[in-house]
Amino acid sequence: MASLYELSRIMRPDDANIVGNVHGGTILKMIEEAGCIIGTRHCNTQNGDHCLAALARVERTDFLYPMFIGEVAHVSAEITYTSKHSVEVQINVLSENIVTGTKKLTNKATLWYVPLSLQNVTKIIEVPPIEYSSSEQEEAGKKRYEAQKLERLETKERNGEIIMSVSLPEPYTVAFSQSSLIHLVGPSDCTLHGFVHGGVTMKLMDEVAGIVAVRHCKTNIVTASVDAINFHRKIKKGCVITVSGRMTFTSNKSMEIEVFVDADYLVEAEKGKYRAVTAFFTYISLDKDNKPLPVPPLKLEGEEEQKRFEEGKARYLQNKAKRLADKECK
Repeated sequence: MASLYELSRIMRPDDANIVGNVHGGTILKMIEEAGCIIGTRHCNTQNGDHCLAALARVERTDFLYPMFIGEVAHVSAEITYTSKHSVEVQINVLSENIVTGTKKLTNKATLWYVPLSLQNVTKIIEVPPIEYSSSEQEEAGKKRYEAQKLERLETKERNGEIIMSVSLPEPYTVAFSQSSLIHLVGPSDCTLHGFVHGGVTMKLMDEVAGIVAVRHCKTNIVTASVDAINFHRKIKKGCVITVSGRMTFTSNKSMEIEVFVDADYLVEAEKGKYRAVTAFFTYISLDKDNKPLPVPPLKLEGEEEQKRFEEGKARYLQNKAKRLADKECK
């Protein structure tokens, strides 16, 4: 089994919202940094082209407890499976109150990387295999690999959707809260290849999803979970990215928000705009004491919104059943 990689950082005011809750995007960015480091180190342990681990997918990530300004985030990463051209990294995040010494597990995440040659960014390098403690462990990893590969292919089939803007929408409708953010990709956003860090993209996605959630319920909100984040295509330095979010489902105490990232070449405009990343974020509404509040129901307009709502409801019930099953196993 590959060795662990750990990083720690104190949470500062710039990392949090106005009431002191650390942004989910801040945590996601740290998770991706740890995954990129351990993945890149592992893939460069063999002779041949030097490479950089590029983020391809993030599995569902639950935010188990909020983190606050002044706490220390401890991020630990471990490689748990390798295929011929991909690396699975599992990550845990602990928050530490440095006054009391109390630690809490706040996040668990699984990320998939592919190693790209530093000499030729289109060339994917073969991944050195890891040693497994048992054949059962290797087989479980292979099943996870096949499952995420299938889901990535299914997600690509629905990548043509575009969020359309609507003027003067009614409160609590999809159109009322939908939001977009436009960002010019600069050098500080990018890897050595000149492509955007996955963590930078995820932070922007969380910001947009958070705006959608606040517009809908007008309260303090925190990220509760993130379903699989699929990185379909790389985003190059100098591109303009449009990050768009829309509400798809509400339960009594949670909101699901679908987020798209579209990239557009600023100089080479003839190449056209393309869908780069997609994901679903779930938020909860909190009162001033960080207790969950009821979420206003989403008002649906049209068959498409009804269809997306039913799909979101199915994901909600599936995730709820999984959480209950996990509790029974402990």
